[in-house]
Amino acid sequence: MSTPPVPQSPRILVVDDDPELRAMLRDYLAGNGFVVDLAAHGEAMRASLAQARPQAVILDIMLPGEDGLALARELRRDGDLPILMLSARGDEIDRVIGLEVGADDYLPKPFSPRELLARLRALLRRAQPGGSAEMPPKAQPEATPGVRQFGPYVLDAPAFRLLRDGKDVGLSVAEFTLLQVMAAHPNRVLSRDQLIDWLKGYERDAFDRSIDVRVTRLRRKIEPDAAHPVYIRTIRGQGYLFNPAGDAV
Repeated sequence: MSTPPVPQSPRILVVDDDPELRAMLRDYLAGNGFVVDLAAHGEAMRASLAQARPQAVILDIMLPGEDGLALARELRRDGDLPILMLSARGDEIDRVIGLEVGADDYLPKPFSPRELLARLRALLRRAQPGGSAEMPPKAQPEATPGVRQFGPYVLDAPAFRLLRDGKDVGLSVAEFTLLQVMAAHPNRVLSRDQLIDWLKGYERDAFDRSIDVRVTRLRRKIEPDAAHPVYIRTIRGQGYLFNPAGDAV
């Protein structure tokens, strides 16, 4: 009788120029079951990625040389690794820009290590097939709840995938969760406040301007013409409406 494989510990890459913070996060995350790689700047980040691919990146905005925003853009061009951004300033504009370049979550410094751990675990759960970073995905029945079709797309919520013609559409975690919430309420005007409330079930610290940023990013990936959207419509003064039929106004 064969022994089942032991689940591998998730690997996390911490990119921050503060050696004390790097050491603290290494010790704290390692004590909570993670394998932790460390980098002080962009060049070290690339070297670490070449050695081993992590399951998520914790990335400081303020770095010597290339800043965290430039590195987040680079990471997002190369794939869909979950990115948790850190910033000493904590300004809303930093959060908005971070989301615009593809970060999945944002945490201002100083922060509680427990809060960072909770957010990191949430990112990993949402990024894994089946929505869990700790458990393998369960076999799904033939008629799978949570699978919706709109236009040429298939939104498979249990598998955390958006498919077009059988191929994955490269959505970030933040983009996918927004689409999932909107698709669950089709042909209904959703205010920003409603979207924020529903997204809190997926993530802490959803905020008003992040909704507009995510809608813009999502439209670029699913709309035939992002300037004239047919699936995610803006209802002036009210919010957004998800139109699965994709018919013109």
